[in-house]
Amino acid sequence: MSTEQAPAGTMSTAQVVSAAGEPVGDLCVKPGYDPELANEDLAPLRKQRWSSYNIFAFWMSDVHSVGGYVTAGSLFALGIQSWQVLVSLVVGIVIVQVFTNLVAKPSQKTGVPYPVVNRAIFGIKGANIPAIIRGIIAIAWYGVQTYLAAASLNIIFLKFFDWAQVWETEYSFLGLSALGWLSYSILWLAQMAVFWKGMEAIRRFIDFAGPAVYVVMIILAVYLVSEAGISNISLSLSAGDASLGFWGSIGVMASAVGIVVSYFSGPMLNFGDFARYGKSFEAVKKGNFWGLPINFLFFSLLTVITASATVPVFGELITDPIHTVERIGTPFAVILGGLTFVTATVGINIVANFIAPAFDFSNVAPHKISWRMGGMIAAVGSVLLTPWNWYNNDQAIHYSLGILAALIGPLFGILIAGYYVAAKQRLLTDALYTSDPDAPYWYDKGYNPNAVLAMIIAGVPTILIATLPRLISSVSELNITWLGDFTWFIGCGLGFVAFTLLEKARPRIPTFSGQSAGVSDGTVSSQE
Repeated sequence: MSTEQAPAGTMSTAQVVSAAGEPVGDLCVKPGYDPELANEDLAPLRKQRWSSYNIFAFWMSDVHSVGGYVTAGSLFALGIQSWQVLVSLVVGIVIVQVFTNLVAKPSQKTGVPYPVVNRAIFGIKGANIPAIIRGIIAIAWYGVQTYLAAASLNIIFLKFFDWAQVWETEYSFLGLSALGWLSYSILWLAQMAVFWKGMEAIRRFIDFAGPAVYVVMIILAVYLVSEAGISNISLSLSAGDASLGFWGSIGVMASAVGIVVSYFSGPMLNFGDFARYGKSFEAVKKGNFWGLPINFLFFSLLTVITASATVPVFGELITDPIHTVERIGTPFAVILGGLTFVTATVGINIVANFIAPAFDFSNVAPHKISWRMGGMIAAVGSVLLTPWNWYNNDQAIHYSLGILAALIGPLFGILIAGYYVAAKQRLLTDALYTSDPDAPYWYDKGYNPNAVLAMIIAGVPTILIATLPRLISSVSELNITWLGDFTWFIGCGLGFVAFTLLEKARPRIPTFSGQSAGVSDGTVSSQE
């Protein structure tokens, strides 16, 4: 098979360049596609160019953020032994790898993004339900990540410019200092500039950003270890709690696994937005292997070595790399470290929180909202949410984003059940772009009632599980907040089972048995 695959059922190729920056000839826009369902960005790809390295670099950018460093470091301080933490990390990231491969296949095989694949599951109109939910979550975290990156930039300004201290302490607007606004605006514009140039520019950026951050983190680790002395470095940030016992340790390890999976649940859900560019499904799987278990394990070891070295060097444990660089204090370290963490956070922000809403909001009204316009909606929305005001408000995050995030699991379970069980990996690509009432994915007025009902069945209890334990713990001595670490698994399982049973009782998704023309069949293997 050629390395540049064509999704099944392609006809004429639109000689245009999409807002996403795809080269002329890469898009399959057919004359019969409904303009209210298709544009040059949502149409199937004819040429899929990304190699396994590009997917590997995607995951490097997704892992290397300030939040990623803090999360990985926190796992080593849960009160269990270092080998138990490493086992939890490996188990969690392998689970992420397996599920990412599952969600990647329908998009890679058809060449369409995540929200378009959902048209086969939720219906032509119903696909907007998961699109809007994922888009809103991405907007919120886009603002948070930009705010965190701005903190890195603030350090550089404060180190080299006298006026920065005045801007930081004496002037503020809407809860953010004037210096914060300056740094936030610079990063907001920088991310928009990269995004505006399209997916190829984004691919080139993440190809560079991931390895570059590793180089700087290795330099930082070597410097701190040399300062601390290698004998003072431990792979465990905690000595371990002997009182936990065997089963207690198993419970903490399970929570660590849940934290890892939850951390990647957002980009994992809409990974099809990137998998669609893969040369082959085998290339995508290879990139996922190197980018997830291999990359994440090395990243975690590097993180804990760096954090462990801060104890003898600075006299306290520092898991935030921004604070580590700030404490080193030398001009070179501040510039190199600050710019590195800015680059790292911009990388994860673009791949995890910019691309998703760009495609998702474009899917809502393709004839009015292009890929670029969808990204602009996300960027502007991130400012209007003033993330710096609620990021440190635990209750605000828990009861706002917590509710939406709890729906990621059900959406994932329904998608997997729909594609692999109900549709048997067979999709009629052209039918994803028609609103003809007689078309196979129109269902009932554009909605698949089974998917909507499964979303309610799985979503309501998952939201309750995500919110009630904390409320119960605040008014009683019963502490069941640990349930929150498993929200994704519970929601995914409920969504998968509910949708499978509903489709079995009253099948709605067609399998196109005996038909081959125009059908993308995921059961047919291909080679890179």
